[in-house]
Amino acid sequence: MLLRSASRRAALLAALPASLAAQPAMFRGGPAHEGVYASAPPTLASLAWKFRTRGRVISSPAVSGDLVFVGSTDQGLYAVERATGAQRWRFATEGAIASSPAVANGLVYVSSADGNVYAVEAATGTKRWQFATRGERRFTAPGIHGAVPRTERMPDPFDVFLSSPTIVGNTLYIGSGDQHVYALDALTGAKQWEFAAGDVIHAAPAVVNGVVYVGSWDRNLYALDAATGRERWRYTTGNDTTIYNQIGLASSPAVSNGTVLIGGRDGKFHAVDAATGAPRWTHDNRGGWTIGSPAVRDGVVYFATSDGRRFKALDVATGTVKLDVENKAVSFSSPALAGDVVFYGTSDGWMHAMDIRTGAFRAHFQTDGSKENGAKWTDSTGVMRTGGMYPDRTLDGMMIGMRTMMTVGSILSSPAIADGVLYVGSTDGQLYAIR
Repeated sequence: MLLRSASRRAALLAALPASLAAQPAMFRGGPAHEGVYASAPPTLASLAWKFRTRGRVISSPAVSGDLVFVGSTDQGLYAVERATGAQRWRFATEGAIASSPAVANGLVYVSSADGNVYAVEAATGTKRWQFATRGERRFTAPGIHGAVPRTERMPDPFDVFLSSPTIVGNTLYIGSGDQHVYALDALTGAKQWEFAAGDVIHAAPAVVNGVVYVGSWDRNLYALDAATGRERWRYTTGNDTTIYNQIGLASSPAVSNGTVLIGGRDGKFHAVDAATGAPRWTHDNRGGWTIGSPAVRDGVVYFATSDGRRFKALDVATGTVKLDVENKAVSFSSPALAGDVVFYGTSDGWMHAMDIRTGAFRAHFQTDGSKENGAKWTDSTGVMRTGGMYPDRTLDGMMIGMRTMMTVGSILSSPAIADGVLYVGSTDGQLYAIR
């Protein structure tokens, strides 16, 4: 039942336990999506615990109070005890959860492939409300990535995430595969406004100073008035109408000091004026996608690429390259900053800790799936060989290749860090807590 009265909402907030009324927890650490965590950097030296779901964990965890919340492709949203890794509760939806939960007002919010946004009580997992969108779907295009038959419209196998909710005050902002951005009352689920883009929106909105910033697979970055949904400006990234490979925004933007920072599938990284939408600079990744969301602090932005297998740090003001390090596999994981270390995952099932001053790796952590299946897909230097995973250039072949990659315990999830512990999911079905 929806709770609609202002007095009832105020009463709910007043009744929250102190542990659940604290600062909201959400994807990338906050509504600006800067990916910065106020914690000592974990050393990755030891495993505190691991928790197994019945599906792949693509969702990024949210840490609040004594619980960690994460979704799974087994259609469940989980609450796991931080101290022990024991399950506190599981909330069942009717679709895979590749959205990252947000926690605020004593509620956990997440979207599901069943086309609904859910709010459940953080303490118990009891459903408070659900909001039905017009339905989920992946980005589609004819002969995508050069697949045959070239005239058949196909869903993109690499469109793996759902939009994650961003909470500011009592409003929840989220995108959908139905091509809309929604603003919902966070306590009741009532729709405040909606905005129609030109294609799927699977990025998480960033919200700063009364403006919502979000990218769409229509290749536009939008700035919307947070109160009304009115479009303030749009910035258009590169196009590809031949094989639809170099097109779209899957990355969620980060906003820092008046600049919106976002990676594109157009092979570019973009810096845009937050007030006007005017371009400040672009960086050429030589065809490499940026799917993960950037982290930014102290005037430097950090991100990983897929093709090209790079991890980069750029000066926010100028776009000048400060770090450019080669990875052994592609990355869809968004980096997290703690202290002078940046953490990110790669599709070969490794979590990496890099010193941001030197670009030297401090430590690595390998998932169970990578330990079990990774060797057969790596060469003598440890570089992941993805070519053999794809049997042919059909949609079916690409789906087989993507699922094969996930058997190596890929880390598509983005790390969350609290009190010296890193939490991250893996396609081997587990949520890891690593010290």
